[in-house]
Amino acid sequence: MLIVGELINTSRKAVKSAVENRDASFIQRIAREQVEAGAQYVDVNCGTMVFNEAETIEWLVNTIQEAVQVPLCIDSPNPKAIEIGLAAARHGQPMVNSITAERQRYEEILPLVQKYQAKVVALCMDDQGMPETADDRMRIVRNLVQNLTAAGVSEEDIYFDPLVKPVSTGDRFGLEVLDTLRMISTEFPRAHKICGLSNISFGLPNRKILNQAFMIQTMAMGMDAYILDPLDKGMMGFLCASRALLGQDGYCMDYLTAHRKGLYD
Repeated sequence: MLIVGELINTSRKAVKSAVENRDASFIQRIAREQVEAGAQYVDVNCGTMVFNEAETIEWLVNTIQEAVQVPLCIDSPNPKAIEIGLAAARHGQPMVNSITAERQRYEEILPLVQKYQAKVVALCMDDQGMPETADDRMRIVRNLVQNLTAAGVSEEDIYFDPLVKPVSTGDRFGLEVLDTLRMISTEFPRAHKICGLSNISFGLPNRKILNQAFMIQTMAMGMDAYILDPLDKGMMGFLCASRALLGQDGYCMDYLTAHRKGLYD
């Protein structure tokens, strides 16, 4: 199970303020806390800094790497910012968030994935837009697997994001994601599956409950990576318990260790 800590994102007010003021100690504290809580990657996203994103992402990457030595997930809609972030990354294999099957995005991001030998989040989206059904998503998945592997990207380095939509806007949106995960796991067992969970609950009350329940459901269908807040002890507790129940934690050793340390609620 791969956990990407999501908290260093300038869409969060406190992070944006810290970045604008170049408050390195604040950013480094968040990075350390996420890694101590179980994140194996730290997401770096300053996409809201539209006018100086490239300069900002370089500062963030260098600042974070002074505090932690885990790989980074370079997260941006801007290919130039992604390349600057990748060039500065020096710990482990970086991850790019993200590529799609949209022609322009694919042509912009693929050379960066190849150049820096990065893992890549592959969104189930093409020039027709966001898919509605699992079958629509699988059409895009097959296309991306064929093209990426032909370009030299290992299937093990592809992390498919099925694009979670709010169940408040469509009764089947959760089911379509679960069906997609099952199909990817069957057809491309070496590829990975990743997502952020919060979209599923958008527009509804008690969002944490929905997010936690959906995480458990997606794990049962083969999801093996998440972009989430590792400081959420409830969420991390459910993840730890689910791994044990799914046979992913030999003799429940990780679960028992977490319990003894009081890591999870």
